[in-house]
Amino acid sequence: MSTLFISDLHLSAERPHITAIFLDFLRVRARSAEALYILGDLFEAWLGDDMVLPEYQESITALHELSDSGVPVYIMHGNRDFLMQEGFAQMCGCTLIEDPTTIDLYGIPTVLMHGDTLCTDDIAYQQFRGTVRNPGWQRELLAKTRQERLALARQFRNMSKSETSTKAEIIMDVNPNAVIDAFKTSNVARMIHGHTHRPAMHDLNLNGVTAQRIVLGDWYTTGGMLECSPEGCELVTFG
Repeated sequence: MSTLFISDLHLSAERPHITAIFLDFLRVRARSAEALYILGDLFEAWLGDDMVLPEYQESITALHELSDSGVPVYIMHGNRDFLMQEGFAQMCGCTLIEDPTTIDLYGIPTVLMHGDTLCTDDIAYQQFRGTVRNPGWQRELLAKTRQERLALARQFRNMSKSETSTKAEIIMDVNPNAVIDAFKTSNVARMIHGHTHRPAMHDLNLNGVTAQRIVLGDWYTTGGMLECSPEGCELVTFG
């Protein structure tokens, strides 16, 4: 038995092959897991629990089937699907978890994060994040019509593509001091996160204590996961 971690699937109508890979993953690989954690950006955009886009419905149903089979599914908000609320959790039979969340992973306390809060050098993004995570701003958005929300989602997507194309790579990666601060705050020696789309296992020395930061990969071309068991953790790419 093992525990699986994935993130940054960015499911959308534009990439149906990724949805197909995800559905296969839920119905085959994930069925034998002890638990599945999705650490943000499951969807390219989530515009409210009252507005489920048709291209998401099959994935939501498959998540509920996995949960019904006895595999607990935990989902964290990302920077694209931060509007998921309890209505969504009921639709998929999943549990929404906070960012960050600390779990006991086979005897090792491990902090789980989406990872965007670690990218503190990207000042413009952090300001944007502060705005869209404001409850008042979210209430105003959810009060808009379907057409207005779709238009706003397109605007955010275009803005993100434009800014990403002009930013230095280092700005969009984690800040080392932010990583150290997160380790200190959580008081653990292992961290798992996504967001940066740079899958790797990083070993750190924190005042003489060995720590590990594991970064999950995205699903833009193929799927991938982190598989952890009592024997250790391994990044796996589907191909």
